[in-house]
Amino acid sequence: MIAELGHFALILAFMVSLYQMTVPMVGASKGWHGWMDSARPAALAQLILMAISFGALTIAFVTSDFSVLLVYENSHTTKPMLYKISGVWGNHEGSMLLWVTILALFGAAAAMFGGNLPPSLRARVLAVQASISAAFYAFIIFTSNPFWRLGNPPFDGQDLNPLLQDPGLAFHPPFLYLGYVGLSMAFSFAVAALIEGRVDAAWARWVRPWTLAAWVFLTIGIALGSWWAYYELGWGGYWFWDPVENASFMPWLLAAALVHSAVVVEKRESLKSWTILLAIMAFGFSLIGTFIVRSGVITSVHSFANDPERGVFILGILAFFVGGALTLYAARASVMTAKGVFAPVSREGALVLNNILLAVSAFVVFIGTIWPLVAEMVWGRVLSVGPPFFDQAFTPFMIVLALVLPIGSIIPWKRANLRRSLRPLRGALVLAVAVMVLVFAVSTGHSALAIIGTGLGSWLIFGAMADLWSRTGNSGASRLLRLPRADWGKAIAHAGLGVTFIAVSLIQAWQVEDIRVAQVGETFPVGNYELQLTSVERHDGPNYLAQRATINATRDGKTVAVLHPEKRVYPVQSMPTTEAAIDYGFLRDLYVVIGDEQPAGGWAVRTYIKPFANWIWGGALLMALGGFISLTDRRYRVAAGAKKAVSGKAVPAE
Repeated sequence: MIAELGHFALILAFMVSLYQMTVPMVGASKGWHGWMDSARPAALAQLILMAISFGALTIAFVTSDFSVLLVYENSHTTKPMLYKISGVWGNHEGSMLLWVTILALFGAAAAMFGGNLPPSLRARVLAVQASISAAFYAFIIFTSNPFWRLGNPPFDGQDLNPLLQDPGLAFHPPFLYLGYVGLSMAFSFAVAALIEGRVDAAWARWVRPWTLAAWVFLTIGIALGSWWAYYELGWGGYWFWDPVENASFMPWLLAAALVHSAVVVEKRESLKSWTILLAIMAFGFSLIGTFIVRSGVITSVHSFANDPERGVFILGILAFFVGGALTLYAARASVMTAKGVFAPVSREGALVLNNILLAVSAFVVFIGTIWPLVAEMVWGRVLSVGPPFFDQAFTPFMIVLALVLPIGSIIPWKRANLRRSLRPLRGALVLAVAVMVLVFAVSTGHSALAIIGTGLGSWLIFGAMADLWSRTGNSGASRLLRLPRADWGKAIAHAGLGVTFIAVSLIQAWQVEDIRVAQVGETFPVGNYELQLTSVERHDGPNYLAQRATINATRDGKTVAVLHPEKRVYPVQSMPTTEAAIDYGFLRDLYVVIGDEQPAGGWAVRTYIKPFANWIWGGALLMALGGFISLTDRRYRVAAGAKKAVSGKAVPAE
């Protein structure tokens, strides 16, 4: 009965979305306030109905109701409770239910916190958001229904994919979807503004918090996925340029560009058409990512489904919304006339360069991701585009971006004297060069990557600090603490990017790798450590069997860590997995993987010493923290500045 309740709530939410996408839009065009105001209760009703629907599916998983086909295919009675819950979205149908639930959440948030928006704009935003929801409700109900019943329920299920039975994967999809779906709000604001014929500073101020929130969630989601790949897949890597990794990275890049370009619209009333285009394309790439993951056109360890029919449906949604928005964009070009004029050497100019670098970077990733599919369709050739292409094609744009960011943050608006503007950055430059010299001194025999990467990362970190200090007007620490939160957020986010630069360059340049067959009791050296394989024993987990090794790591005769890597087999799915053992440290990770027993005796053992590995995710969390701190600045909340815009005039730059 619970499953039927969830199914009924899903259908009701679909019907409410059809109402919300039509009645408020008609009301906005006719000026009928009652019709426009009906969008708010409709959005809240959608959220309530989707909470019921998602809750019903969760109950089915938690109680192991194997009469529900989806539960039977993705759960098992012996599975730990955390993975019973995460199993709700660890599959195609359940993850799409989570997707539309988050869509309803964002629509309800816009309804609740958009009270100071002009009524017509709010109605149109909620109507466009409802149209997206309606499309995905139809997709779920007609192609991916999670509530199908089995006529003869089995006693047990087929279990969840063992790779997904991990805490990192339990939290990775929800954060990623909050980012993906959050960009739908920027899209809805863009389309609503085009329909209304109004793109101004007030609009930019309204759209920025939604975009920034989506970017923060995407950052956390991508970081969690990278961390999971690092410790769970047993390959020792943190980023593989996998098509599904790229599917989340492309909208992240475009969302970062959108956050920066909206600043120019808000402050200078320039880049209007470009900002609208970015809002359309950022959500468009989220839909492209959905298509890649669920259509089966590209193979990936992350893929949810391999059903071409579902892929065609998603492709239709993509074509309708992005194609329709671009058509409207072309028709409304006249309403996006830029008012502000600025010199190339100015903060606006730096933000334009920032946008070009981020957008071209996203395009490079897109070409590398989709090219194998194009080659196979057009020329019948099977190609593989791997990390070498992305490293060589993508990295130069990031280098230029790192060089420009501190300068763009500190130079004045409209027109700048570059020599005068760079004076506050002299100390940052000196410190960055000093770090490069230090790294050079200890990098004998290593590549120049460590020197360049640490120099750029240090330049970003010290540049962010110099930017903050310059905003105090040399008034000291007391003024520093009173700076707006948005200034602190920007500095922390840029510094986080610098930390990630340093970590990526050092882990690639200084990593130590050792692969060998080790006998039980054998001691072998790896870098500055001595490792001993003391035993390999059978270990029974709650729903798996494992060969667990015990490896003692010592340095200078002192025990550093006792590591227990595992080789697991999940009997229900007969699937093996590798569980790395990692001794985490602030400056390095000691990473050990046990392989198969060898015919001639001994066990395959892979060992890595990974310098500054945790700084990669620390930098990502700093970026997310910076975005979150900016969101708490009252000037960038959804309602901020809206009262000034009620008259329909643009909000002057503060």
